[in-house]
Amino acid sequence: MPEPRNRPQRVAKELAQARISAQAQPQLPQPNQSSFVQPARKIDLTKPSKKEETDAASLKKDAGDVPQLQSGIVNQLVDQPDKNRDNQLRIANHMNDKQTKPAKHHQTGAPNNKTGSVEAQPNFVPGHGADAKDGEAEDAPEQCPIPKKISVGGSPFYVPEKKLGKGGFGQVWLGRRMYHKKPSKDEGAGANLVAIKFEHKLSKGCVGGSPYEWQVYGQLGDVYGIPKLHYKGLQDDFYVMVMDLLGPSLWDIWSQQGQQMSEPYVACVAMEAINILQSLHNKGYVHGDVKPENFLVGPEGTSRERRLFLVDLGLAVRYRERVAHIKYEQRPDDFRGTVRYASVHAHLGRTASRRDDLESLVYTLIFLHRGRLPWQGYMGTNKSYWVGRKKANCSAELLCRGCDIAFQEFADCVLNLRFEDVPNYARYISFFEHLVVTVERQSLILVDNALKIASQVGQKRGRGNEVESSDPELQSIKRVRTGTPCRQWVTVYNRHTSMKQRYHYNVATARLLQHIQKGWEDGLFISSVASSQRLWAIVMDAGTDFSQQIYKVHYDAFLPKEWIMEKWEDGYYITSLAGSDDSSCLVVMSRGSQYTQQSYKVSDSFPYEWIKKKWREGFYVTTMATMVNQWAVVMSKCPGIIDQVVEIDFHYPSEGIHKRWESGYRITVAASTHEQCAFVLSAFKHEKVTDGTQETLRTSTFPTAHIKGKWDSNLFLVAIAYGKTVS
Repeated sequence: MPEPRNRPQRVAKELAQARISAQAQPQLPQPNQSSFVQPARKIDLTKPSKKEETDAASLKKDAGDVPQLQSGIVNQLVDQPDKNRDNQLRIANHMNDKQTKPAKHHQTGAPNNKTGSVEAQPNFVPGHGADAKDGEAEDAPEQCPIPKKISVGGSPFYVPEKKLGKGGFGQVWLGRRMYHKKPSKDEGAGANLVAIKFEHKLSKGCVGGSPYEWQVYGQLGDVYGIPKLHYKGLQDDFYVMVMDLLGPSLWDIWSQQGQQMSEPYVACVAMEAINILQSLHNKGYVHGDVKPENFLVGPEGTSRERRLFLVDLGLAVRYRERVAHIKYEQRPDDFRGTVRYASVHAHLGRTASRRDDLESLVYTLIFLHRGRLPWQGYMGTNKSYWVGRKKANCSAELLCRGCDIAFQEFADCVLNLRFEDVPNYARYISFFEHLVVTVERQSLILVDNALKIASQVGQKRGRGNEVESSDPELQSIKRVRTGTPCRQWVTVYNRHTSMKQRYHYNVATARLLQHIQKGWEDGLFISSVASSQRLWAIVMDAGTDFSQQIYKVHYDAFLPKEWIMEKWEDGYYITSLAGSDDSSCLVVMSRGSQYTQQSYKVSDSFPYEWIKKKWREGFYVTTMATMVNQWAVVMSKCPGIIDQVVEIDFHYPSEGIHKRWESGYRITVAASTHEQCAFVLSAFKHEKVTDGTQETLRTSTFPTAHIKGKWDSNLFLVAIAYGKTVS
């Protein structure tokens, strides 16, 4: 029976005591655990009482808002009470994402860890294990029976005879014309056979009307290598498309050939696929789901049986509006495509462009030739994260090991394309030409048209198996994504009028007070903190508006919830944060900031969904930190910021940061785990930010000399982080 509403204090007290009892464990005292306050006038070096640090029983709760206590806590969410409300929240809710919301397939954050120091590994199943259904969705309406015969858009009557397949947005059937016509020489025995695609009007692909694929076909018209759409319309409860009937997919052929294709056959596939993608891209679209299942050959017994076709435009999107390229964006929760073949950019939620189709083609070619990809076998809800991380750390050389040099040359070019780059399709086709011209091609994919395109390159280069290429285009590639993964210092600098700034690095916890106290005495306040090798780095300057400051080093939890909530009541707000590999964290809280309300979340993955929710409520990210692979993000209500974006990467999002700078954003927060780095960029009221007002620097050691040089140019530290980047 629920507690009466007229007894809230008793309820809150019992719940708090129950939670304390459930979580209490015998612990050895931590000699370095500390909490220090900078008073307004006099520095008090005495340590606060134990009650001030962790007096959970003193927390209060309003009537009718009893928290649900949950076990197996993975994520911690804490909101500061809104002081403008009559009902103030006093007990922080602990929330387990696995219990409150199903894990998303496209999650980009690091996976859950069972301890603070041991990285949880994904389930891995060795062997080929085809996962052809990655990214597919099951639609309940598709269980409804399809019409026994169809006629749409003025078409003849067709009878669906056999189900050929099913995808994320519908099902495809073999259809036979009821009243046969005389076949032409090109059509052969299949003149009266078509492919019929059905999508139920209540399926997710038809929300708001006809299938999105209809619009794409309507705007594309005739495109080389794309099957023709003959009729479309609505019949009964289904949207229906009548299309060319084609032969088996490359997946089917690969399976029939012992799950491995010859190098000449795959080279023909590469040349013709590049040709088809160029034709599609010239129409302003990217396909969005390039994979063996979506490449089909022509119907057997016709003149098209050795032609290659690209099907399924359900994920095709425009990359060009009129003559201009679409704008760059990144939404880490927006994954599109098939996990096995998707580009790294797709795993990270970046806007699709031509480079993504070509990167998926690279993975398709290697799979067809070698029979598997290095990231096959990962299982579980966070599969997209693990596969994306593996791809990001897999160089073209490693990926194409054992293949002809043509595959590595193609991969090198494609993996380093920038967002708006125009691919050199003719050059890419020419890489594979030598594998095709010297062999009998009667049983291979026709590449006559591709060879004509390759001839535009102007010269044919002989190739051996050497790794180094003499191609000047390959030598001049700017490495956009690939490189050597490493851990580095990332420092961010803003242009500012001359001011006093001070930094300390490699500081042990026991010596923090000595440096911070000296800064306070000199009128400086902590503006940034970070951790490396279990030591601290702090930046103090005179450019803050703080009037008072307090800090705490806390062990075994990320973060000290009760202490933070108590200091919120005293008018302090979290202004800097850092986590260490020894499971300790450094929290800095200040008075005098512009913040009016604050909330934070601790999560085992980057909490982008929560960040989006808080954005809608008027909060902005004001600091964040990591502890091994765990994230802590603090969001505040504060005037001045009008918009924020996030750039997250498995290495370092150089291109994304420059794109954001060009759009008027600048980095305000940075943090990095052992596997990912994230940057929050903000746009401000009454301030136009240009590319020259902010700089970033990555160094293997703390950049003492560089910082002093930046100071001479009036560039001052605004953020520091240590973690995963790429050299």
